[in-house]
Amino acid sequence: MEERRSNYDITRDRVEGEFPQYDQESVIEKFRLSHDGDYIYLRFAAQDYRISRGTGRVERMPEAVHAGFNEVMTIYDVLCGSKPGARLSGEFVRVNDLDGVTKTTYMGGNLFNGSARAFNHRTEVLRAACERLGGTPGTVGDVSYTIPLFDFFPVTLQFWDGDEEFDPVLKLMWDRRTLDFMRYETTYYAADHLLQRLLEIMDGTG
Repeated sequence: MEERRSNYDITRDRVEGEFPQYDQESVIEKFRLSHDGDYIYLRFAAQDYRISRGTGRVERMPEAVHAGFNEVMTIYDVLCGSKPGARLSGEFVRVNDLDGVTKTTYMGGNLFNGSARAFNHRTEVLRAACERLGGTPGTVGDVSYTIPLFDFFPVTLQFWDGDEEFDPVLKLMWDRRTLDFMRYETTYYAADHLLQRLLEIMDGTG
């Protein structure tokens, strides 16, 4: 009996299938990506990936595992959907303060509560995970790191541990011009994947 595919997998596969239609040389040049005749190579959240130039399939290396929905949607939105001449501002803000965000598109403020609880009272392990992702320490919060989501695109994580009075607080700060690189909803896919990567490393499974 054929395994039923989720809507996430169907969408992922559709997006991958569209990639061979793009000007791949332009994508390679824009982001200075390594490549050969069969694949384009890049790093995302401190993992190596390759993209089949013939089929668009995105694989996590070195096992060549088919990448998931969040990974594929983020990678392709940045590679194929970023604006011409996109440049970072160097200023980090909350996602709802990005240039181009309107009140009608605001995300809720409790998106990261689950991750914050998972990080609670684990600051040393969280620091080690951030450093494994290539993060550079900052000064805001109990844990603060600027982490390369892509080699050319950093995000900043800020975390405050909870106690008897206050719940833990987790913030992801984005470059003010993030929407030049990806759509607003894609920041959620990217954040979800990054936080899952951190939790996997902290739990010894990543």
